[in-house]
Amino acid sequence: MAVDELDTRILRLLLEQPRTSVREYARILGVARGTVQARLDRLERDGVITGTGPSLSPAALGHPVLAFVHIEVTQGHLDDVGDALAAVPEIIEAFSITGGGDLLTRVVARDNAHLEDVIQTLISLPGVVRTRTEVALRERVPHRVLPLVESVGRPARS
Repeated sequence: MAVDELDTRILRLLLEQPRTSVREYARILGVARGTVQARLDRLERDGVITGTGPSLSPAALGHPVLAFVHIEVTQGHLDDVGDALAAVPEIIEAFSITGGGDLLTRVVARDNAHLEDVIQTLISLPGVVRTRTEVALRERVPHRVLPLVESVGRPARS
C-alpha cells in the first residue's frame, strides 16, 4: 500500500499524540476532518494501523526481565507448539523463524528464577526438542515505527 505525505503526517500525529481527537488532527494538519477520518479508515482497512490501545510496560507490571527464547520443534509440530505457547502468559510474542531454531519467543519474567520456571514450562511442551535463551541486558532502541513511516512516506528520489 502506498503511503503519501499526508498519510505520513497523520501517522506521525497518531504516534506522537495518540489521545488527540480526529478534529484536532485535522486542525493541526490544515485539512478537513472528513479527510483525516477517511485516511484513518483506509489505513486501518489496509492493515497499516493495527491497533489503537495503549502500550503497556511488562517491567511496570512486575516483569522486568526480558529474554528471547529460541525453540526447536519436532518436525510436523510447529502449529501445535505455537498454539501451546499462546497459553503461556509470559510469552508476549512468538515468531516462526529460519536459522537456529523454529520459533523465536519474547518472554518476560519477574526475576531470573521465574524465567527459569517459564523456560522449564516451554521445555516440557509436547513437540519441543530444545530451547536456547538470551537475556536482554538493556534496551538500546525502543520499539518504534516512526522512522519507517517517514522513510516510506518520502517522495522517491530520481
